[in-house]
Amino acid sequence: MPSKESPAPEPQILMTGLMFGESPRWRDGRFWVSDWVAHEVIAVDLEGNSEVIVREPSIPLCIDFLPDGRLLMASGRRILRREPDGSLATHADLTSLSDLGWNEIVADGRGNAYVNNAGFDLMGGAKFAPGTVALVTPDGFARQVADGVAFPNGMAVTPDNSTLIVAESYGRRLTAFDIAADGGLSNRRVWADLGDGVPDGICLDAENAVWYADVPNKRCVRVREGGEVLQSIHLDRGCFACMLGGVDRRTLLLVATEWRGPANMTDGRRTGQVLTVRAPAPGAGWP
Repeated sequence: MPSKESPAPEPQILMTGLMFGESPRWRDGRFWVSDWVAHEVIAVDLEGNSEVIVREPSIPLCIDFLPDGRLLMASGRRILRREPDGSLATHADLTSLSDLGWNEIVADGRGNAYVNNAGFDLMGGAKFAPGTVALVTPDGFARQVADGVAFPNGMAVTPDNSTLIVAESYGRRLTAFDIAADGGLSNRRVWADLGDGVPDGICLDAENAVWYADVPNKRCVRVREGGEVLQSIHLDRGCFACMLGGVDRRTLLLVATEWRGPANMTDGRRTGQVLTVRAPAPGAGWP
């Protein structure tokens, strides 16, 4: 949908030296980022001071937090949970749902977690097949709640826990589902057709707009429901994920890496950056 975009401020570099950054979150005064290739979950404050919190050998390695603050990690065909003492426990075993590893994860305000599966082995060069979304309830029970998703990627839940928005990278759209009381999904619909946009990680703001990261177009874009583009932030490398945080949740964090294809993902080059920019509206919902 054509629109008159607002000018975007210049992003500032907060952190460099990542191999492959992904899955940013805001918690306890810091941004948290996973580095898939280094197998690390890193926390970094707004002054750039960072520390490695967890090491977990998994690609993908996406993260989110339960409402009580415990960290969840999608690791292979399991969801791991970090306990207050730093130990890791299996939160859910997803082996029965897919032979493939799981990718993005978002936990809502009720403690339900949604995780998705690409449906094919991208890193192994397999042919495209549609992916799925699974629900993991607080007691660790897992079941499939959506299928036929064209490479599901970033996900977000609205503040009232009523809607799940999923980025369909190969569909070039954001897709919404109603969330039932038991966590099930229904009423699938296109939330925004993105034209040439290829959405990866996403986050919501308080004006009911979505920011989506876009790797091939090297940008992060803010859109309304229906597809109107409100703002675009252009980078010099692929933007894989984004998150709103900071004290007032108006600091937009961008995770970007020089993308040279799956075959070169683990070549050891540290081109990953974490950047920040002031956003026009604060973050809302989950993550």
